[in-house]
Amino acid sequence: MHRAARAEDALRGMIERRMRRRGWRATVLPYTGYGGPGWVRVMGRVLLSRPGEGEAPPPGPEATETAPPTKKSKIVRGWRSFATVAVNDAEVEIEAGGQRCVLRTDRGGFVDARIEADLPPGWQTVRIRTRGAEPADAPVRIVDPSVRLGIVSDIDDTVMVTALPRPLLAAWNTFVLDEHARAAVPGMAVLYERLATAHPGAPVLYLSTGAWNVAPTLTRFLSRHLYPAGPLLLTDWGPQKDRWFRSGMEHKKATLRRLASEFPDIKWLLIGDDGQHDPEIYAEFTQSHPDNVAAVAIRRLSPAQAVLAGALPIHDNSPRSRDTGAQRWLWAPDGAGLSRLMREAGLL
Repeated sequence: MHRAARAEDALRGMIERRMRRRGWRATVLPYTGYGGPGWVRVMGRVLLSRPGEGEAPPPGPEATETAPPTKKSKIVRGWRSFATVAVNDAEVEIEAGGQRCVLRTDRGGFVDARIEADLPPGWQTVRIRTRGAEPADAPVRIVDPSVRLGIVSDIDDTVMVTALPRPLLAAWNTFVLDEHARAAVPGMAVLYERLATAHPGAPVLYLSTGAWNVAPTLTRFLSRHLYPAGPLLLTDWGPQKDRWFRSGMEHKKATLRRLASEFPDIKWLLIGDDGQHDPEIYAEFTQSHPDNVAAVAIRRLSPAQAVLAGALPIHDNSPRSRDTGAQRWLWAPDGAGLSRLMREAGLL
């Protein structure tokens, strides 16, 4: 194991022992999963929390927050999402569709497993248990085998204004800013809702290089701004077993390959922005899996936004968008523009 990972594990172990002596207990934090006929991918994390305190579970698929925050609303700073103590190697029992499976958390306290379970299509729940903690129900989206279109969406600067990866601004947005101050990209929530209405049963998955620590915050943001509910596919920040830091691009590439394998009959509508590497990642996936791509929709950042995001703006006539073999590449600065192009392309 990489020396940085060994050092991190030693520090985590020391903090965990100290917190347990102070009375902290394990808490199960469930994440939204997905599945198909005969299987389900279950994701969650085991953390330590003060007695009587724990991160509230993510809202269900029907839950929304329509009222703006008031003065009495609790201010949730981003740094709190990272002030967590993970429980590694904890025994976790998963109950889904009458089947039970016992697993152990990894070095970051995560459990991410595909298990056999027969659940009907639509929104279902699986139960996650660990010793000393209240059981938690994780929502899972079971995709109907007749569905032929799915949506994979980036988050930063695609559905939420982030201005990444400019270091100081990124740190401010991530660690200091109140989560209610995050702004949605204009028109994108309406676009996604129209897509969900035009394609009943189509799964919506949010693929990002963000850390799992912010999953509850992102779930609340998506619900508050009326985006369709769907699984978050995030990463574990920090030292890895074989390197100092995880590769965000490889995470996205590996996840797209996995989705193509898990749902071979689904064509994915890939939505992202040109501020980082989405065009390159989607182009590579389109070339290697042309039968699994319905279209690629790219939110085109303004020159100022592109500079904040650390990239040069890309235009519709970019060679990359012509030479990938994709049938349809759609470029627009906001959700309204992409919605118009999708109507013309027959996607809406």
